[in-house]
Amino acid sequence: METRSNHVLVGAVVLILLAVLAIFTVWLARLGNATEREYDIFFQQAVDGLAKGSTVTYSGVPAGQVKAIGLWKNDPQFVRVRISVNEDTPILQGTMATIQGSFTGPSTVSLDGAKRGAPPIGCDESRLTQTCPYGVPVIPPRAGGIGAILNSAPQLLERLSTLTERLTGLLTDRNQASIAGILQNTNRLTSAFADRAPEIAATLAQTRIAIQQAGDAAQQVGALANTTNGLLAEDVRPAMQNLNKAIASAQQASDTLNGAIGDARPGLQTFSKQTVPEANRLVHDLRQTAAALSSVAEKVDQGGASSLIGSPKLPDYKGK
Repeated sequence: METRSNHVLVGAVVLILLAVLAIFTVWLARLGNATEREYDIFFQQAVDGLAKGSTVTYSGVPAGQVKAIGLWKNDPQFVRVRISVNEDTPILQGTMATIQGSFTGPSTVSLDGAKRGAPPIGCDESRLTQTCPYGVPVIPPRAGGIGAILNSAPQLLERLSTLTERLTGLLTDRNQASIAGILQNTNRLTSAFADRAPEIAATLAQTRIAIQQAGDAAQQVGALANTTNGLLAEDVRPAMQNLNKAIASAQQASDTLNGAIGDARPGLQTFSKQTVPEANRLVHDLRQTAAALSSVAEKVDQGGASSLIGSPKLPDYKGK
C-alpha cells in the first residue's frame, strides 16, 4: 500500500514539474517575441551569401537576424527577406536596408539612414496591401555592397566592350597619322610662340598702356560730362526762363490783337459792304473820264484847238 502511494506521489510531482517547465517555456517564448519586431525587405538583386540566421546590423551594431528568405510570389524579380530586430532598434522613416557581402563569410543585412525625430516605420491602414503585404512593415532596400557590384557587372562589361571598340576604331593608322601631324603642328606653334616671346611681351605692354590711356580718356569724358551738366544748369536754365517770358509776352500780344480785331470787325464789315462798291464805281467813272480826255487829246493833236468847236475841214478838190 505504501509503495503504491509513493508511486502516485512521485508521478504527481513529475507532472507538476513538467507543467511548470511547459509554462516557463511558453513564457520565455512570449517574452522573446515581445522584445523583437519583424520587418520585410524586398531586394531586387541577388542575395548570395545571405541565409536564415544571418546577422542583421544597424550602423554596424548587431540588432537581429534573418528569419526567412524566399522569392516574392507577386513578382519573382524580388526576393523577400523577413528579419527580426530588437525592440529598441530605431527603425524610423528613412531607414534603408543593404546587403553587405563578404568573401570570407556569410552576408549580412545592414540597416541605416534613420532621421532623428522621424516617425517609426509602420503599417498604413489606408494602404495596407502596399505598406504591409504580409502583415509586417516593409523596410525599403538600397543597392550597395558587393551584390550591387555583381548585379551591375554585366552592364559594366558591356560598356567596357563598347568603349574598347570605339577606341579601336579611333586609333586607326590614319587617325594616328593625323594625331601625329597635330602634335607636330603644336610643337611648331609652340616654338613660334617662344621665338616671338619678346614681341608678344612688347605688344602686351603696349596693350596695357592703351588700356590705361583709355581709362584716362574715360575719366576725362566723365569730367567733361560733369562740366556740361554745370553749364546747362548755369546758362541754359536762365535762357529758358527768358524764353518762357518772351513766349508769355507774345501770347499776351496775340490776345490783345485778337481783341482789337474783334472790336474792328463791325467797321470792316461796313467797309466791305458799302465803301468798296462805291470805290469800284469811282474807279469806273475815272476810267471813262480818262478815255474821254484821251479822245480830246487826240483831236487836239490832229486838228488843233479848232477841231474842238467846229466840224472838220474837208479837203480841196482840184480838177484834172
